[in-house]
Amino acid sequence: MKKGYFGAFGGQFVPESLVPPLRELEAAMETILPSAAFQDELDDLLRNYAGRETPLTFCPTLSGRLGFNLYLKREDLLHTGAHKVNNTLGQALLAKMMGKTALLAETGAGQHGVATAAAAARLGMSCRIFMGADDVERQAPNVMRMKLLGTEVIPVATGSRTLKDAINAALREWVATQATTHYCFGTAAGPHPFPLLVREFQTVIGRETRAQMLAKTGRLPDAVVACVGGGSNAIGMFHPFVSDASVRIIGVEAGGTGEAGCYHSAALGKGISGVLHGEYTLLLQNADGQIEPSHSVSAGLDYPGVGPEHAALQASGRVEYHAVIDSRALNAFSTLCHAEGILPALESSHALAWVLDNPDALPKGGNVVVNLSGRGDKDMEIIRRSL
Repeated sequence: MKKGYFGAFGGQFVPESLVPPLRELEAAMETILPSAAFQDELDDLLRNYAGRETPLTFCPTLSGRLGFNLYLKREDLLHTGAHKVNNTLGQALLAKMMGKTALLAETGAGQHGVATAAAAARLGMSCRIFMGADDVERQAPNVMRMKLLGTEVIPVATGSRTLKDAINAALREWVATQATTHYCFGTAAGPHPFPLLVREFQTVIGRETRAQMLAKTGRLPDAVVACVGGGSNAIGMFHPFVSDASVRIIGVEAGGTGEAGCYHSAALGKGISGVLHGEYTLLLQNADGQIEPSHSVSAGLDYPGVGPEHAALQASGRVEYHAVIDSRALNAFSTLCHAEGILPALESSHALAWVLDNPDALPKGGNVVVNLSGRGDKDMEIIRRSL
């Protein structure tokens, strides 16, 4: 595989001014990241600060209805409420060992922003978070959490006022502050080496799931399912199972309202190859190569692209990707609340919705794991307006 690529996708399409910090980060990944000092401290942070390992929860009511054993990988129980903290603690610790004193990040649903803010506070670093102005409004609880953790939140009112524009603003900021600042990229996308770095920190999800399923059932799951926006929670779940031919791997994108002509966020289902945010991947774009607006009821999936490894996994045929519309995700949210007493994030609800809506596509009596990537506290106002 060509360096920085997953099949045909990936690369490092950035202005010359961003090449030095990316090279510095790549060098740190080769020297600091494998060291015992780094790995021991990260393990301590993940266990005693973030709350790993997370449970693998059996869902008895839904399993009875579906005809197979449904398990949830409970990333929602982590400190800050989602899988994002696996990555932010790793990147923040790496940055500190590189001599950086500040973190910079973008966020959509706000979970990455909260997790970055928490990691910065824990490790004594300053922090600035860029967030699309629309997301600032619809994710007000997470904005408040970031501010309480000592982070400056900067609304981005340009473009679509969502995650894409927040990333653009954060990249511009990094150019000016790279000497003292690390850009804590939030998903398994962006220019090399970010897709590899984020995957490195998120595969703890799939590694734990693998060991837990073997301990509980004596075998690997028949299928693992996760939602896909940029794709960090999904690649964290999927990567440890890619070489296991017996495990079906299913990613679920956001299909928007489902109405003809309306926006969605299904880059894998509807995308065209192109370059965005320093990577060559699948993007929602028009015939002239202009990025199309994206939409999802879940801010964390409201992104017009996808990480390059997901694009490669789809192209290879190893992973299948489907789209779920807003109304079905909202239905899955309510179903899990009522049936099992668990409030999932709207992002995770997309993955659950595909499972609930397609029981005949999964093996009767088998074992299916859905990655519950976050909890739904942040989505209460959206839920109130939508149900």
